[in-house]
Amino acid sequence: MDSEALINVDDYARAAEAKLPRDVCDYFCGGALDEITLRENTAGWERLKLYYRVLAGVGKRELGTTVLGQSVSMPICVAPTAFHKLACEEGEIATARAATKAGTLFILSSLSNTAMEKVFAEAASPRWFQLYIYKDRGVTAELVRRAEAAGAEAIVLTVDAPGLGTRERDARNSFRLPEGLTVENLAPLGKGAMPEVKGSGLAAYVRENFKSDLGFDDLDWLCGATRLPVVVKGVCRGEDARRAAEHGAKAVVVSNHGGRQLDTAPATCEVLPHVVAAVGDLCEVYVDGGIRRGSDVLKAIALGARAVLVGRPILWGLTVNGEQGATHVLEILKRELDEAMLLCGCATLAGIDDSLLRP
Repeated sequence: MDSEALINVDDYARAAEAKLPRDVCDYFCGGALDEITLRENTAGWERLKLYYRVLAGVGKRELGTTVLGQSVSMPICVAPTAFHKLACEEGEIATARAATKAGTLFILSSLSNTAMEKVFAEAASPRWFQLYIYKDRGVTAELVRRAEAAGAEAIVLTVDAPGLGTRERDARNSFRLPEGLTVENLAPLGKGAMPEVKGSGLAAYVRENFKSDLGFDDLDWLCGATRLPVVVKGVCRGEDARRAAEHGAKAVVVSNHGGRQLDTAPATCEVLPHVVAAVGDLCEVYVDGGIRRGSDVLKAIALGARAVLVGRPILWGLTVNGEQGATHVLEILKRELDEAMLLCGCATLAGIDDSLLRP
């Protein structure tokens, strides 16, 4: 597509699909089993309607907010996603620079193709590190130590992947990292390569390495093992979110892993208000999954989220035009949020509430 035709996130998605090899495209875009949750994540935001206010006297809008006390230019942040060098040569460094240009939070996946030390050197504050709990606690502890030393300002613990949901596209494609790419953060610990197996190499890697019997004791251990605030990502139930906060989490992310884990799990927009109600003032709440328009961001805030995380749109931007593409995707979403606020009669994020979602 001509660059001038890239005016929304879906344009970037189509352009990325046309450019990517089939196995990589399926890995980025696919979900678990029948991909019902994958589709519902986006459809859920679309079903929510905005009952806009008029004659509200709205002038300039203020989009800035904070996440765990750190200032960001907008409530749109970069979610942790794996293997950015499948999208562009600079990989996670390009993503970090795009987030810096946008003035927003960047979260680095532990399954990155670039070592955290190199990435965080290019990332402005706020910069957080996403973590999986490995069977070998020593491996996990070393990742936390390195993240602290590299300048991470929070640890984002993913809790919805004690195993990998079956992603049939990856199984059919025998998905694995191409020669020359590794799980770079884990390479010094002997866990940088995917097993050579029939089917998904990533699924085999997770079975071999991730702790499958995750419990709140693991959260307790992590909170005691780091000086950084801990964010719990992947909650689907209010009671789990509240318990996570009671066990030390400073924030939770309502997420179903982009529809890539348990298929027929509810869309995140359906879960969000229940989590917000359950945690009260105990911790901050963020949400990801299916956000493709600035109006989706406004709806998330109306439902009680402090900020949203976007994953696939960033990968599409990277694929199409590297750092500039990812930066443009963030600019698009910010512009659309600003427009939605104007048309809904909201000058500030604080003026967005659930009254906009009902007559």
